[in-house]
Amino acid sequence: MILCVRFRLEPAGEVMLPRLLDLLGEFTPLVEAAPPDGALADVRGALRYFGWSAARLGSVIRVRALALYGVDCVIGAGPNPMLARMAAREARHGVTLVVEDPAAFLRDRPVAALDGVGRATARTLCGYGLDSAGRVADAPLAVLQRLIGAKAGREVWERARGVDRTPVVPGEISRSMAAERSFPYDELDPGEHRRALLSLTEELGARMRTEQQVCRSLTVTVRYADRTTSTRTRTLREPTAHSADLSALAYAIHASFGLQRARVRAVALRAEGLSPAESAAHQLTFDPADDKARRIEAVADRARAKYGPRAVLPGSLAA
Repeated sequence: MILCVRFRLEPAGEVMLPRLLDLLGEFTPLVEAAPPDGALADVRGALRYFGWSAARLGSVIRVRALALYGVDCVIGAGPNPMLARMAAREARHGVTLVVEDPAAFLRDRPVAALDGVGRATARTLCGYGLDSAGRVADAPLAVLQRLIGAKAGREVWERARGVDRTPVVPGEISRSMAAERSFPYDELDPGEHRRALLSLTEELGARMRTEQQVCRSLTVTVRYADRTTSTRTRTLREPTAHSADLSALAYAIHASFGLQRARVRAVALRAEGLSPAESAAHQLTFDPADDKARRIEAVADRARAKYGPRAVLPGSLAA
């Protein structure tokens, strides 16, 4: 049995995740982080050892997370990671949703809810009437392979039948990092929102360059005075940790919200799809300004490493 635990963390609460993973590690060594706010845990051994059901173990984990760290969570359980994740998305507070019958659980779910089915694949399948997991499971395998390819067709067909051979891999490297800026009062000025985003991109860019990593996409989360949030994600043209590229995309995401006199309480930025910088390709340009900016950035990073993170700042942040 696999548990998928989603902790109720603040947008930048990923710093709390390692301690919550240690909590899960008290029950099983097979814990895989799922940043920014979740984890997968293979608890088959724990269930046999304690003689508990998955629902009871989920209740114990929830109570301990609340008692020790003040963090609530929702928990889904299933025979494999895909079903556990799907159950966690539908679980209610205080109840561990356990998938006992995968076929019945999946039958009426939209095909896009299956792991590995993106918008393009879902659109293709829906165009042929295969709009639910049950219909995909009932379709001949050969038909799916003709529609979306041999490998993808088999994977979707198996997952529609509740089969997911993905293992829980403990010790996986985090594939995202986040930061947040809160305003001392409800901020209506878009200029201050952009200033906060610039500060966030400078921080995350410096952290990624220090760790020799690049990111593939950015997610901007805006939290309003009534505690509701808006979140959008966009992909970069190429994996990068260059602050100028991060800032340009963050500004574009912010503009897409169309905020007009919105009372904003905080802005959070998440860099996702982290990978080693040495494996990333950079498209060379003939723009001397870009080369100059990257050289200046490298010098600024060395100054920050020696004199502190605020040794070198953009002019709009230093004012």
